[in-house]
Amino acid sequence: MISPFLVLAIGTCLSNSLVPEKEKDPKYWRDQAQETLKYALKLQRLNTNVAKNVIMFLGDGMGVSTVTAARILKGQLHHNPGEETRLEMDKFPFVALSKTYNTNAQVPDSAGTATAYLCGVKANEGTVGVSAATERSRCNTTQGNEVTSILRWAKDAGKSVGIVTTTRVNHATPSAAYAHSADRDWYSDNEMPPEALSQGCKDIAYQLMHNIRDIDVIMGGGRKYMYPKNKTDVEYESDEKARGTRLDGLDLVDTWKSFKPRHKHSHFIWNRTELLTLDPHNVDYLLGLFEPGDMQYELNRNNMTDPSLSEMVVVAIQILRKNPKGFFLLVEGGRIDHGHHEGKAKQALHEAVEMDRAIGQAGSLTSSEDTLTVVTADHSHVFTFGGYTPRGNSIFGLAPMLSDTDKKPFTAILYGNGPGYKVVGGERENVSMVDYAHNNYQAQSAVPLRHETHGGEDVAVFSKGPMAHLLHGVHEQNYIPHVMAYAACIGANLDHCAPASSAGSLAAGPLLLALALFPLSVLF
Repeated sequence: MISPFLVLAIGTCLSNSLVPEKEKDPKYWRDQAQETLKYALKLQRLNTNVAKNVIMFLGDGMGVSTVTAARILKGQLHHNPGEETRLEMDKFPFVALSKTYNTNAQVPDSAGTATAYLCGVKANEGTVGVSAATERSRCNTTQGNEVTSILRWAKDAGKSVGIVTTTRVNHATPSAAYAHSADRDWYSDNEMPPEALSQGCKDIAYQLMHNIRDIDVIMGGGRKYMYPKNKTDVEYESDEKARGTRLDGLDLVDTWKSFKPRHKHSHFIWNRTELLTLDPHNVDYLLGLFEPGDMQYELNRNNMTDPSLSEMVVVAIQILRKNPKGFFLLVEGGRIDHGHHEGKAKQALHEAVEMDRAIGQAGSLTSSEDTLTVVTADHSHVFTFGGYTPRGNSIFGLAPMLSDTDKKPFTAILYGNGPGYKVVGGERENVSMVDYAHNNYQAQSAVPLRHETHGGEDVAVFSKGPMAHLLHGVHEQNYIPHVMAYAACIGANLDHCAPASSAGSLAAGPLLLALALFPLSVLF
């Protein structure tokens, strides 16, 4: 067997050979640093405009290690080493850290965190759109404890609003924008206990159609929760699992259509062709439900029937930006989280790269002069990569050495726990005997679990546009929507906003600049 030290030495030699020639010259790094310094100095001129538009990109489960690995993958997809690549979010001028814990959980879930970064209030694990006075699964603790979201604040201010996700539209992240539920899993009444139904609680799909009836754009998965029990799916006619789930017999798509004014152009669509043939100028309301449950992973996507996240985002912005008062758009790259839970790092990272592509598309359709864009995550995962890999090593590849304990190779990517724990013949599985580059390969984990868990560390917050500088340092996660609302002059805190001189005009000028220099603790 080859000595692990020899393998490491070989890897080091290979690493040296991969160093781009320009990087061997100290001038390259000094010039690069000076250019970065010049850009940083420009940031002293703060953008204190009012945000006409606000776009929030939420990478579900996109911890810092996922961001770094996605950056490398993006570069390698373009045939570069990868480490030097810049994600679209890397280009944002301001970065903060967000503390993700729920009120009752050190390591959070996506429901309590969504309530924090959308409603501005920390909440219990598993609950959406309610305060911490609501206990999970206890319907009778809901009433009186509802909290509203920035999507509602934007709609009340006359802006257009939209939700785009790669999960079900009634999943944890999007549901906090419109629903108030003691349990994130109450997708339809079929998933609710009799006690909750008898106490008057409504399922999340029902609330999507009834709580804020004029959401302008809704796109994602979740068709089956809108239709009566056993109704055949339009796409998967022979799949019983794709059939409708509702026990109350309601057709919520028909309900959605009935709530729209007759003089408005409302469109319900279920496939990519219908989406891409729409004329955004002739669309006032759009409901796109592209799968019975969550949308397919980007690597598995049928590009004849299912749109990509970036395609959905482009159409959403084209529809929403027609409003002279602006818009609020929530975009979730929701299946980053699912890939990690399944131990499938390749699926998770390709989801992250696709979300970054959507961030770039949104940037090309808007201006940072009047659009605040925030990119963050709800929580992290116990995902890591290491092993002294050489420059340009495939992000899904092996470390350049064998374990000095069991003398077997290992992949750079590993999980702290999850389904990738495998023992063969009483020993750790030899990864050289399996296809570790497969899309669905489950990376090895230290502890066996059917589903890998979230991580509890802080997550990054990237921001650009009006008042983006207020997202700095380390903050509680519930601080985020307060900044977005402050920047857009929506919600309860409007003291700093000059009266609108005409529809769509929210210029605040020197007053807003002055107030921007005060600590927000004075303002809230």
